[in-house]
Amino acid sequence: MSTRIAKPRMRMRKVPRQARSRATVEAIIEAGAHVLSELGWAGFTTNKVAEAAGVSIGSLYQYFPDKLSLLEAIRRRHFDQVLSVIAESAEGGKPLRRFAQELVRGMIEAHSIHPTLHQVLLDEAPGDRGSRAAHASFQARYLEHYTAAVAQYRRRRKDVETIARVL
Repeated sequence: MSTRIAKPRMRMRKVPRQARSRATVEAIIEAGAHVLSELGWAGFTTNKVAEAAGVSIGSLYQYFPDKLSLLEAIRRRHFDQVLSVIAESAEGGKPLRRFAQELVRGMIEAHSIHPTLHQVLLDEAPGDRGSRAAHASFQARYLEHYTAAVAQYRRRRKDVETIARVL
């Protein structure tokens, strides 16, 4: 049993304000997603991420205090991308077939950039209370989006949540 007291997790040291800074942070997060997807948690280091992003390790640490805060940024971005696919495919009251096609294509596209990222985030990457809460929030929002989408096409309301959970 550890006797260390867990420190509250810092998200980012510094919020990027200028376009160049935002581009640097985006490059770091994208490179981090690539490294995490390719090498898993065991191979995920800030040095590898900085090298893949084409930035110095100092630039990475200027924005992310440690690799866990970078991991959380990767996790948030990935979850947001997945949720936006569901929301966008359900917009506009389109026919069921078109909704299903857009949903499947969007999910494949979102997961084909870094094919194993989702699995690594769920199965390998460590989490603290904050990341578990973020994942629980993601799952709740995921289910809400699917439930709303299914409700558009399903007349029998009692099946809607079951269908959404299966999706």
